[in-house]
Amino acid sequence: MAKPRELKRRIRSVQNTRKITKTMELVSTSKLKRAQDRVVGARPYAQALAEVIGDLYSPTLAERFPLLRQPGKGGVRRVAVLLITSNRGLCGAFNANLIREARRRITQLEGQGAQAELHLVGKKGIGYFKFTRRPIASQRVDIGDRPTAAHAAELVEPLMAQFSAGTLDAVDLVFAKFNSAVSTPPTTLRILPVRPPTDRPTGRRAVNYILKPSAEAILESLLPLYVRNQMYRALVETAAAEHGARRTAMKNATDAGGDMLDVLQRTFNRARQGQITQELAEIVGGAEALKG
Repeated sequence: MAKPRELKRRIRSVQNTRKITKTMELVSTSKLKRAQDRVVGARPYAQALAEVIGDLYSPTLAERFPLLRQPGKGGVRRVAVLLITSNRGLCGAFNANLIREARRRITQLEGQGAQAELHLVGKKGIGYFKFTRRPIASQRVDIGDRPTAAHAAELVEPLMAQFSAGTLDAVDLVFAKFNSAVSTPPTTLRILPVRPPTDRPTGRRAVNYILKPSAEAILESLLPLYVRNQMYRALVETAAAEHGARRTAMKNATDAGGDMLDVLQRTFNRARQGQITQELAEIVGGAEALKG
């Protein structure tokens, strides 16, 4: 059994660590609320964009816009896979799950005969794929957990240009979909080519738009905006998912620290009681020896 002095040092160490994890849990909870508000705020706009594009879309118009160009008979040959991870750790298996999803998607594409071009956002993904010596087409570490629409545009504009020029056949996003603070599954979403939604929300009536100047001019403006919005949503949902994962991880660490403190305290009490008993026995033995 460890000595009481050593146990006291271990108890102090666990107490200090528990204070840190508790503080990090509270900070993540505060950041999660703001990030969740950004996710909720982005959804109505994205839905409205999708509905308008779905209403304006027609096969005839699709032939005039490169962003609507679907793969030909040869299928998809070159795909950009854009993976979003965090810059920091201490969030459980959050980054590992995203990296695993990206690897699964790359393997699937290569199994279909396509060439996967890797684009990375976040230090964790960059560090992993550099370690595995996977070629990286582009990387960003300056976005952090408060992404903006400008960040989304910077990421997706070069990919849209390559897709329009025909050097890319598709663009896939790998990100954490934010369902709730405890449900953030890694998700793959194809943002190019644009696929207008065909299912109309329940209860929504068909809209007869008065188009001015024309459907072509409106789609020309809306399609890039729609792609940038998809990128922005992926960034804000991943940021919110990161805070949720870190809050859960820190809460688990705090709870585990509390359990460890209980065990150490009981062990310390037993060790201290044993030490006191031994000291009393030595005192009684010494007294008897003096009497004798």
